[in-house]
Amino acid sequence: MTKFIFVTGGVVSSLGKGIAAASLGALLEARGLKVSMLKMDPYINVDPGTMSPLQHGEVFVTDDGAETDLDLGHYERFVQRHFTRRNSFSTGQVYETVIRNERRGDYLGGTVQVIPHITDEIKKRILSAAKGFDVALVEVGGTVGDIESLPFLEAIRQLSIEVGRDRALFMHLTLLPYIAVAGEVKTKPTQHSVKELRSIGIQPDVLICRSEMALEESEKRKIALFTNVEEKAVISSLDANTIYAVPRMLHEQGLDDLVVKRLGIDAKPADLSDWDDVVQAQLNPSKTVEIAMVGKYVDLTEAYKSLIESLIHAGIHTNTRVNIDYIDSESLETEGLGALKDKDAILVPGGFGERGVEGKILAIQHARENKIPYLGICLGMQMAVVEYARNVAGLKDAHSSELNPNTPHPVVALITEWTDENGHVVERTEDADLGGTMRLGGQNCVLKAGSKLREVYGSDVIRERHRHRYEVNDGYVAKLEAAGLVISGRSEDGNLVETVEVADHPWFVACQFHPEFTSTPRNGHPLFTAFVEAANAYKAKG
Repeated sequence: MTKFIFVTGGVVSSLGKGIAAASLGALLEARGLKVSMLKMDPYINVDPGTMSPLQHGEVFVTDDGAETDLDLGHYERFVQRHFTRRNSFSTGQVYETVIRNERRGDYLGGTVQVIPHITDEIKKRILSAAKGFDVALVEVGGTVGDIESLPFLEAIRQLSIEVGRDRALFMHLTLLPYIAVAGEVKTKPTQHSVKELRSIGIQPDVLICRSEMALEESEKRKIALFTNVEEKAVISSLDANTIYAVPRMLHEQGLDDLVVKRLGIDAKPADLSDWDDVVQAQLNPSKTVEIAMVGKYVDLTEAYKSLIESLIHAGIHTNTRVNIDYIDSESLETEGLGALKDKDAILVPGGFGERGVEGKILAIQHARENKIPYLGICLGMQMAVVEYARNVAGLKDAHSSELNPNTPHPVVALITEWTDENGHVVERTEDADLGGTMRLGGQNCVLKAGSKLREVYGSDVIRERHRHRYEVNDGYVAKLEAAGLVISGRSEDGNLVETVEVADHPWFVACQFHPEFTSTPRNGHPLFTAFVEAANAYKAKG
């Protein structure tokens, strides 16, 4: 039967709850267990798809098309498993379901309340995501004490009783502030955070304590005494040189041993050789490249979390330190292209809206004309098509109709109807809601024989994840191809452009999909690995 590990956070947010949960998942997987992971977000948005990346960070996309919190990305990078829409849900989704049930009459006229109706829906979703797995790690978003998180905390309290305490473990992550002038790590905030948890009926079994300084044994004893947690279950979590060193750090303090014993799991010893190899490669590169990432959300790099990690993974697999220079695309419009000087490659990521688009186009033109390796992703591909249309194919003022509805040459446009891979007709209009109307999730792409991407992937058909509304306008493809643009990949039905390349360029590749969502530290991703190799080659040529 499935065992449950409930992960909560206290004192402050952004402590790395997702990394801690994912690292424990990696440890349990390394011991031969089948692991599921689930994130419960307390915001009332149905999903993060319409939330600003500058406020929320990256929107991660699962293979089945769910827009989720970025912690799902951590889960997939640490655990060798693709998760689905069952593995992430928000308060908004829970209430939406309960209200729909009430309107349908499912509650037989009863008064609908947080307990039991909301908590029952939460428990139902947890059990669904956990079914068929040895262990399910369930992360509660937010911080203990937030009013928004209370239904989730009540639901996991109830569930721990219903499944039996021998099948449920509570792990709480807190901050131990270091007061430099006093030279002390302060335990009081952790004591209060646990007190808050206990007041709602949850006693932590494990404490993960984030701090700048290693915990003394006396401090561990004090925390254990005041929180009613075993001393051996007080785990110190210091900042690591790389997040991929965290599984080893937690293992060396006995976290996975403690968990399997507490839950009565028969598991083999952990084999962390893969993680040791990853850390060794990341921390000891022999080469260095400078890559310019030209985006519009560079004030919050969490908006590009999977992309940044994908470049790190490529560095791991090419023995390269990848230094990323985050360049605000708007600054290129006003200050010129000086920020791109001496860069070994240029990457333009996805994004939405008109702001900074002309700066991205200038960066793309600079990469194309100066033979600098270029990778465009999503909007980075669409703007590569726009740049090529304007400056090579002679289509003056070409643009995307999303960004300029009056353009005389809408080389990127809203495709109002297409057939998906299941044979269903999908329709979309300019007036449709932004949420849930994009081409989302994993879809197959057929690569052109002899293309660079066909060589990179080593396969005729690939599967990658999408998140966008607009497409390359097929009515302009013949003109673009005549001008030398290579359409190197199309959707499985042949109707939608997926990838483009520039024929007379050493490495100019752009894709409509998001390959960063399937890159992992242990396996890397062929497209990012090839991109970093191209940057190394460009640098070597001087």
